[in-house]
Amino acid sequence: MKHLIIYVHPNQESLNAQFKQAIENVIKQQKHKVITRDLYHLGFDPVLSLEDINGQRKGYVNELIRREQEYISWADVVTFIYPIWWTGMPAIMKGYIDRVFSYGFAYRYDQGIQKGLLAGKQAIILNTHGKSHEEYTSIGMDKALILTSDKGIYAYCGFQVKEHFFFDKADRASPEVVKMWLAAIRDVYMGMNSQLSNH
Repeated sequence: MKHLIIYVHPNQESLNAQFKQAIENVIKQQKHKVITRDLYHLGFDPVLSLEDINGQRKGYVNELIRREQEYISWADVVTFIYPIWWTGMPAIMKGYIDRVFSYGFAYRYDQGIQKGLLAGKQAIILNTHGKSHEEYTSIGMDKALILTSDKGIYAYCGFQVKEHFFFDKADRASPEVVKMWLAAIRDVYMGMNSQLSNH
């Protein structure tokens, strides 16, 4: 199984970085292939330009974007790791979606009917946020985040969303809680391995 990790956090000591490391480790332990794209480390340019927009209409994307698309095409499972900032994804992550999930690559319209072109791939999303689950549930933010990301982006492009983790109060999580979270994450990836073995 081929795994691609899209990692988005500027701090390599962050909780998000711990998640990334744990996922890389469990994938490697299973002798699967993994490629990680650290958008901050890469200095990914998130700005969708007029050149990008005009290129998409003509079926052209620049070489840097084409490379990211090749990684996605290669992968069976794409894991997205990023914090929730201002009730949404960081700008660099949104820009990655804007530029890489382009028309003709991630989706298209056939006679006015939208079609996701990344069907057959699984997505796993890991998000950290400072608010509690209770706070987000009380205002409907939990449903809004799922609607705008899972349905509005990932499923729209054809991904099967296998798991979406929301780790709440992440800035003050105890070591015991983090250990529990890491175990839950590992279980998902180990479970994928056993499902693969059963086929």
